[in-house]
Amino acid sequence: MHIVLYQPEIPQNTGNIARLCAAAGTELHLIEPLGFFWDDQRLKRAGLDYWELVPIQRHLNFQSYLDQFPNQRLFYASTKGGRHYQQIRFAKDDSLVFGPETRGLPPEILSREPDHNIRIPMVPDARSLNLANSVAIILFEALRQQEFPGLV
Repeated sequence: MHIVLYQPEIPQNTGNIARLCAAAGTELHLIEPLGFFWDDQRLKRAGLDYWELVPIQRHLNFQSYLDQFPNQRLFYASTKGGRHYQQIRFAKDDSLVFGPETRGLPPEILSREPDHNIRIPMVPDARSLNLANSVAIILFEALRQQEFPGLV
């Protein structure tokens, strides 16, 4: 699995997600620009001592990610998604794409494959969940479907 954070803004969320990816054996991709400096202490503290366990790639833009992984199946997490995440049958090489905390994925990304826009069910008045929580929910559903490959 690949977790793709499109222009993440909050270092603590990115650090938490890096730790999650390390524990889940998942690659983490960061699409620039980042909303923080890479050496931010809050980022490092949130990731604890897991940084060596997570493969991280930074990409200058979304197109550079697509160019590097041209045959990847992508799913876009958004409150505007038309399908609940558990309705998807995930595969081991899928990419789960998440947008920045304050604005979500832009229309030009969500319009790429509208049937791949997924969401987490919530009560109508809730705007969104924390980014790290959203990644954890969807990632572990995808891993559950694959019977947690490589995890003990």
